[in-house]
Amino acid sequence: MPSLCRISVVALVLLAVTAPLWAQADHGSQYTQADIAAGYRVYSSQCVQCHGGNGDGISGVDLRRGVFRRAASDEDLGRVITGGVPGAGMPPFKLEPAELTGVIAFIRAGFDQTVSVRVGDPARGRALFEGKGACATCHRVQGRGALNAPDLSGVGLVRTVGALQRSLLEPTSAMVPANRPLKIVTKSGETLDGRRLNEDTYTVQLLDGRGRLRSLAKSDIRTLTYAAASPMPSYGSRLTPEEIADLVGYLASLREP
Repeated sequence: MPSLCRISVVALVLLAVTAPLWAQADHGSQYTQADIAAGYRVYSSQCVQCHGGNGDGISGVDLRRGVFRRAASDEDLGRVITGGVPGAGMPPFKLEPAELTGVIAFIRAGFDQTVSVRVGDPARGRALFEGKGACATCHRVQGRGALNAPDLSGVGLVRTVGALQRSLLEPTSAMVPANRPLKIVTKSGETLDGRRLNEDTYTVQLLDGRGRLRSLAKSDIRTLTYAAASPMPSYGSRLTPEEIADLVGYLASLREP
């Protein structure tokens, strides 16, 4: 079998003709830990030589983070792998269905073998984000929404689909340290709750609960306490598995910093 590591930047660029940026499968692909583990075995034996252990061995491509010159749906990726790209040096690969599913699952899971990942429809996910999920009451996307929680405009560039799914189901365990809420009590007695934006040796900058940017000298702070738990609720009991998948699909499509 030809090496899968020959799935090159050229092949992925050609997908741009038929696939929009970071298009997702429209049926909600469900990948189990077994699928992902099988994909890891294929990747380790066939792909790691070119793409590297972290998936970033080719300039401009980061498979672990789902960053390509042009991205594609699962179906498009499967067609390219099995059909090849005539004239681009990539031959068709006669993979077993489980091998093909596994490679795609491993990439979509961000190389994380500890999760089962389902990626749904971004359009339905956006409707959930703005409606039933009420995500915009805390988060902002491309200038729309609140600033009480991190701006998600480029979250698809920095978080894998596995991490996005975990943040919806287990927000505390998935919380990034830099995004931890904090409480500050100043020496004058003022109490501020908010989200840290920046901190250096002498100052702390935060957005308070009303969305105001505040900069405080550390010499004026009596206590500074970081929250141990995320204020974001778990959506495991608020949304159906299908809705979680759609929301993951939408968040993964957000790729404009």
